[in-house]
Amino acid sequence: MTVTIRKRGRKRVIPGFGITLGFTLSYLGVIVLVPLAAIVARSVGMEWGDFLSIIRSTRTLHALWLSFGAAFVAAVIDAIFGFLIAWVLVRYRFPGRKIVDALIDLPFALPTAVAGIALVTIYSPNGPIGQVLAMAGLRVAYSPVGVVIAMMFIGLPFVVRSVQPVLEQFDHRLEEAAASLGAGRLFTFRKVIFPVLFPALMTGFALALARGIGEYGSIIFIAGNIPNVSEIAPLLIIIRLEEFNYDGATVIATTMLVMSFAMLLIVNLLQAWSRKRSGN
Repeated sequence: MTVTIRKRGRKRVIPGFGITLGFTLSYLGVIVLVPLAAIVARSVGMEWGDFLSIIRSTRTLHALWLSFGAAFVAAVIDAIFGFLIAWVLVRYRFPGRKIVDALIDLPFALPTAVAGIALVTIYSPNGPIGQVLAMAGLRVAYSPVGVVIAMMFIGLPFVVRSVQPVLEQFDHRLEEAAASLGAGRLFTFRKVIFPVLFPALMTGFALALARGIGEYGSIIFIAGNIPNVSEIAPLLIIIRLEEFNYDGATVIATTMLVMSFAMLLIVNLLQAWSRKRSGN
């Protein structure tokens, strides 16, 4: 008598994979994929020559260059100083620490238009900081520098909140073991601490980069919106829509979509490589 034993998959404590997966894909499709597919479909329906003529225009190229370039610079600066802020908040105790920790989230709650007005008030030629910088020959407001500062303001919390929980859960015994083996502080930081924090730092960098690329409200006030000088791509899309130039707006939006996806894909691949390397 032969007995056949079927191996069943491990049962979950809370079942419902099929339902939750279907709901997830449906929600993602309706909210994210369908609108993006509509933009791409409209661009695909255009003549290739018309598509290139819109992209190759000086105004469009400069707006795209400013949006992506300023977002990258702002994300790099946020990654550096956000890491330092997270380190101080986790490793040290000082008066007012909880207040400083709460202020980190202020750009999340503050409306972007309010942030833009506040920044232009401070950094305008008549502002308290703008006057000092103007005497030194530096102009922040109504220039690409103002765009970078606005992106830094709204992107900093992403880096801090990405690194902070990983740093809090870091096992201090690894540092003690490295010190007991004769490793110096700099060596311990480079070889023991930083590899663990690097994936979280890259996550914060990617979030700050993505937020900066698509930011609009906090930038238009301090940028001055001068064509070929301080005009960002999201503003140019709004201008094309107000001109009823839907093809131009769609082409710029599609280009931003492709470039953003490529940049985030590279960052995610780098993050995965870093996790794999640190795991080894």
